[in-house]
Amino acid sequence: MDGWIILDKPENLSSRAAGARCMRMFGASTFGHIGTLDPMASGLLPIALGRATRVIPFMKTDCVKEYLFSVQFGFETDTLDVTGNETRRTDIVPTADMVAGVLPRFLGDISQIPPMFSAVHVNGVRAYRMARAGRTVDIPPRRVHIDALEFLGVRGASFHFRTRCSTGTYVRSLARDIASACNTVGTVDMIRRVETNGLNIKSAVKLDFLENLFHNGTDLQEYLQPIDFGLGDIPVLNLNDKDADFYKHGGFIAGAHGDGLARVYDDAGFIGIGTVSDGILRPKRTI
Repeated sequence: MDGWIILDKPENLSSRAAGARCMRMFGASTFGHIGTLDPMASGLLPIALGRATRVIPFMKTDCVKEYLFSVQFGFETDTLDVTGNETRRTDIVPTADMVAGVLPRFLGDISQIPPMFSAVHVNGVRAYRMARAGRTVDIPPRRVHIDALEFLGVRGASFHFRTRCSTGTYVRSLARDIASACNTVGTVDMIRRVETNGLNIKSAVKLDFLENLFHNGTDLQEYLQPIDFGLGDIPVLNLNDKDADFYKHGGFIAGAHGDGLARVYDDAGFIGIGTVSDGILRPKRTI
């Protein structure tokens, strides 16, 4: 099967492992995903199966993401979450009022240093690979945007938050910087992504639910979104059967309207992504 699974990834599972399990259930030959979630994080993970992986480069990535997360103050780990090794400890635990009071300074465009254990490239190497090798990682700061940052209260030892932020924002770094603004250290103990790529967690399906259906021999087709799912911001071009056949074999089609990327369809459905320039439609990614 080819298409998209809008998955609610569980905790303690890597994004890659979650994708591989979906691939096996749906009998796909390959998979990919948009927006990696840390193994300890849960929530929205759009997974492309089979030929849907070909449209991943054309999916909109500069989208707002929303996370729920919680922080324990008074200790810090090398990964900035509870899966890591403790590196610092202090007796300073801020009050709820103190935490709420520092949040406005993180709204808007801010400078943020990604965690050492992250997928950012430093001199062509993933930061986490150097960190695992015990090498010091000097990661330059980057500009990110925080649309909203809300304090939701304290439950037990955990301070709970909600944030809406730009692509490229690290929740673990945000938690570290909130702790620093309160003159202490902190570690994330929960991250849950509830919105990404215009999708809401309410539209996601849980992995264990899918696997239960699979093991009971239930047809999973209704949980598979079409290949062109999520490409709605790209204009549509419809071709007749003759032009479509020529296009699928690499042919250029004259008389096309518009400029830039186009979703191309024939009577049977979606056939790929093309580019339009000077009235000529050229194949870019044929499905």
